[in-house]
Amino acid sequence: MTDTGYPAWGDTGGTPPQADDPRPPRVDRRTADRRRMGRWLLASGATTAAAVVVGVALTAQFGAASACAAPARLAAAPPTGTSTHTGKATYYDSQGNGGNCSLPTAPADHRYVALGPSEYSAGAACGGYLDVTGPKGTVRVLIMDKCPECAPGHLDLSKEAFAAIGNPTQGIIPITYRAVVDPPTGPLTFRMKEGSSQWWFAVQVGSHGNPLRSVEARPAGGGSWRSAARQDYNYWLVDNGLGPGPYAIRVTDVYGHQVVATGIRMTPGQVQRSTVTMYGAAARRAEPTRTTARATPVATASPTAAVTPSSTPAAADPAVADQAAPLAAAAPVPTPARCG
Repeated sequence: MTDTGYPAWGDTGGTPPQADDPRPPRVDRRTADRRRMGRWLLASGATTAAAVVVGVALTAQFGAASACAAPARLAAAPPTGTSTHTGKATYYDSQGNGGNCSLPTAPADHRYVALGPSEYSAGAACGGYLDVTGPKGTVRVLIMDKCPECAPGHLDLSKEAFAAIGNPTQGIIPITYRAVVDPPTGPLTFRMKEGSSQWWFAVQVGSHGNPLRSVEARPAGGGSWRSAARQDYNYWLVDNGLGPGPYAIRVTDVYGHQVVATGIRMTPGQVQRSTVTMYGAAARRAEPTRTTARATPVATASPTAAVTPSSTPAAADPAVADQAAPLAAAAPVPTPARCG
């Protein structure tokens, strides 16, 4: 089956979009001109040799396969914290498309990256940033895509990002990379998915800088917070809807920063830009005074959408504190059991 970059609806637990709500058209990552020079440069003999080396290394580290021990499995989580990772980079061209993270377009500077399934982590990595260092220097890239065939440590960079740190004629270069914690970013944006309605709530949060841990929503007039379910394609869903809106949306990232934006309207396909930031000086200034600001959707008349940050992020609401721990605290990779 051709990989469209989207999971089947039955696999995500979400509700299919309406018949008149086709998903955003996107270039198929597996058939598009990805410009992966490394694939063309590696001869079959070199590939076979590499496989032998990997097999020998694994055998030396873990020993021969045993009937009493299952193979170790990597924990699926996006890169977070301050750890430095070692790997390799190839490159491709999204042709302006926003990737599996469903961004409206690729970033203006064309510096982005696709991660393998483990590090992409079913969309949990979307919107985060990595600093990637290669032979020629370091480049900062936005995580916006999934590379289905990439193993952990293999980054598929945009051709512009690759050229900033390596020679494109090499095709594959050695790299190190690390997550960027609290990168400079603008105010949060909210985009209701095409086909969203009072009966089916689907929102994408943008410009959050760090990977997100949770998104909750409720009618702006009050009521209980409803947890939205993260989808592989970077939208957050409440299957039964939340009414016609407007809404309050509470956003929490993996480091515990938390803000609340209110006045978000049911305007499918339009980006609503707020003045609320996840962290930094602007967020701190807003907390003591409880000032309100206006959010303006792109290409629409200005709404009266007030945005307010929550209380100090470190003292998160109990409803959020009871949820799963931040992704940064993912369990370590288990080690193989020994027999006898």
